[in-house]
Amino acid sequence: MTRSQRQARAAVNTYRWLSEMPIDRPISEDFVLDLHRRLVTGCDDDHCEPGRLRADEHNVTFGTPRHRGAQGGRECSSAFSELMNAANTAFKDHDILLQASAIHYHMGAMHPFGDGNGRTARALEAFVLQKAGLRNTLFIALSNYYYDEKEGYLTVLADAGQNGHDLTSFFKFTLTGIKKQCDRLLREINLEIRKALFRDMAYDLFNRMTSTRKRVIAKRQVALLNYTLDNGAVEVDQLFNSLRPLYINLGDPWSAYVRDVINLKDLGALRIQRRNKQDDVVVVVNLDWPQEMSGSEALKKLHHLPRPKTYKFMQRQLGDEINGASQAS
Repeated sequence: MTRSQRQARAAVNTYRWLSEMPIDRPISEDFVLDLHRRLVTGCDDDHCEPGRLRADEHNVTFGTPRHRGAQGGRECSSAFSELMNAANTAFKDHDILLQASAIHYHMGAMHPFGDGNGRTARALEAFVLQKAGLRNTLFIALSNYYYDEKEGYLTVLADAGQNGHDLTSFFKFTLTGIKKQCDRLLREINLEIRKALFRDMAYDLFNRMTSTRKRVIAKRQVALLNYTLDNGAVEVDQLFNSLRPLYINLGDPWSAYVRDVINLKDLGALRIQRRNKQDDVVVVVNLDWPQEMSGSEALKKLHHLPRPKTYKFMQRQLGDEINGASQAS
């Protein structure tokens, strides 16, 4: 395992540990030292003592342009103690998001450890963000934001240091990251809500099937919908192969599969699309289906779908879209 892989593993374990911390836990020197120890043990402890501030004559330079952190020994220890005190007093006069950003900046600016300072600063920021209700999913993503925007991140850090520790640009940068990650989470939440509404409608509709034959068909079609919900756009042959056990005992498995796909397409629950210029044909759910059609409308349409004997004509209609895309199946 490479050093960066070990660092990533330590970071994930540390963030998991942080997510279990009570939000009213104060930020203390011992807490931050323990945080650093967890982040560097097993990955950087060959050159940096975990959980130990830099001692006399242990000085570091960092950033672009290069500048020195607090001088090792008394100055480093004093600056570290002052930051911990400020985090529990003066910082609390400000919005919690600004508190998180400020402690991130000042921890990075003093660079109190031999290594792992940026990771410790970002993890400490993440812990403070928990107090604002922004828990593990977001703060791991926020750390990824700093990595993805590394050039901008280093620039605003340097600008703040060169401008008398004016944190305005750094605040703007970190708040932009928080907004981006909140927007991303909102999109994910909305997607999961749409999937849940889709599943509810599908189960409600197909559970109304009364005959044994229709219940068997409904079971296949629900499985088909669930697979495409979970896997996104799926090539027609891959979808058939994944669900083959549901069709294997039928007289003509492929034709039964095509009928199911066509049924669901005609209901409005599925769409058949070409994914690229190579004419790969995919099946994808229509997440707008619950909004486009009421349950009673869907049930009525389901009862009026074509009989099996009409599907040969329909298969020819969709031959270019389905059958022609997957002779291997």
